[in-house]
Amino acid sequence: MALILSIETGTDVCSVALANDGELMALRESDEGRDHAKKVAIFVDELLKETGVQPSDLDAIAVGKGPGSYTGLRIGVSFAKGMCYALNIPLIAVGSLDALTEVAREDFEAGILDIEDADWVSAHLTPMVDARRMEVYTQIFDTHGIAKTDVSAEVITAESFADWRAKGKLVIFGNGAQKCCELLPDAIYVSVTPSARGIVTLAEQAFNNSQFEDIAYFEPFYLKDFIVIPSKKKLL
Repeated sequence: MALILSIETGTDVCSVALANDGELMALRESDEGRDHAKKVAIFVDELLKETGVQPSDLDAIAVGKGPGSYTGLRIGVSFAKGMCYALNIPLIAVGSLDALTEVAREDFEAGILDIEDADWVSAHLTPMVDARRMEVYTQIFDTHGIAKTDVSAEVITAESFADWRAKGKLVIFGNGAQKCCELLPDAIYVSVTPSARGIVTLAEQAFNNSQFEDIAYFEPFYLKDFIVIPSKKKLL
């Protein structure tokens, strides 16, 4: 049981949530551009003022660890680590695909997702984070949120996930999913947006199990090395 601030900045969405004992208290998020470095601090300040919570009241900071945008992940993790250092509280890291799957599960329970109950029963939940072109960061979960595969970077083709598609409905979502619809015509695409609210339950579980990160050495889970693309502009 804890008061936990959760941060998710691994995509175009900048999202911050405050939860007490695993129950969402307040949420701020925006998908308007990638000025996460500015927004995350503003959102945290707004949430604390809205709820009357003092920084010293927090028991832990949770952050989406990736995979996702290199820059976005660094901003979120750096901010979370800075708060943990300053407040002398633990850092919790949650897989961004795990958190995205939790959002999908919550949305289904709330009746938000356009998917039939019969399809959900045998569904393989497949969050997809865009990794440029036809590549995505992905992982398969069951409808209880249990991971059935490891995180991987996949170049999507018509043959992708063939074994899973033969066993049940592949439900795809996330900012990398829509581009895959033509290649995976039998998959069910649903609109699910990354959000810090997906971290809330997982962070509470981690806190109760004392699953904390080493603040000094923790780094985001990039999955792939960051590649610098040389500018095509000619230098004078």
